[in-house]
Amino acid sequence: MPTTTSSHKLLFWALAGLGVVVAAVVVLVAVLVVTGRGGTPRAIGLRNIPLPSGTRVVSNVRSCDRGVHPYCALQVVIVGDRYPSSAALRATYTRQLAKLGWTTAKGPDGNETAADSPGHELRLTLATAYEDLLGVDSNWIQRTAATSQSLSNTMFERAPALSIMLVSGSS
Repeated sequence: MPTTTSSHKLLFWALAGLGVVVAAVVVLVAVLVVTGRGGTPRAIGLRNIPLPSGTRVVSNVRSCDRGVHPYCALQVVIVGDRYPSSAALRATYTRQLAKLGWTTAKGPDGNETAADSPGHELRLTLATAYEDLLGVDSNWIQRTAATSQSLSNTMFERAPALSIMLVSGSS
């Protein structure tokens, strides 16, 4: 009889331990599903931004937000000297994105245009230098100091320029 009691205790503790492990796995999976942190975020770079012909990158800054919904973004300022204005550059770029299969919509503030890549793996927002500086000054959007300075420089140079922000995933 004593061996039976001992084996029942051993079985009980083994099952209890297994239950704890199963519960821990269930909780971990639930946290990963709810927070969306199940995989490694895709690294983004300039190669992910289809730039219009005749433009050059004058600023390229990676910025991360570690808040409630953490993300990293690439903030890029491009200049297109062959375009008559920033509005013309923006219109050409929007048409180019549509031809490449990007879906466009209004951006987070009224001045920006948003675009999701085919497959919705990337989200891009763009605005003219003036529009983005207005958004920064009005506290509608945030840009790094380096990006804001670059946008300001293009304004003083009267260069046709766009501000582009690229993030991984659509929002």
